[in-house]
Amino acid sequence: MQPQRLNNTIMSKYEIPFLTSAIQAFANRFAMTRQAAFRYLQQYKALAFLMEFYDVEHLQSMDDTIDDMLIVCRKNGGTLA
Repeated sequence: MQPQRLNNTIMSKYEIPFLTSAIQAFANRFAMTRQAAFRYLQQYKALAFLMEFYDVEHLQSMDDTIDDMLIVCRKNGGTLA
């Protein structure tokens, strides 16, 4: 079985459910579809952040993870608050 990739980054079987959960939680907080949340998080670099810092982020609460994603998005031009 081939490892999963997102933007040419190899992801472990643990990262995929974490990213999926984070995207869904973000969508729920802002009353967005999963697709809209994914596009927003991809555009403003929050998904890259989560993959890079998975080792720290997956140990936090999902609320803290979403707050961290918002900070990253704002630094990259995102406007959600």
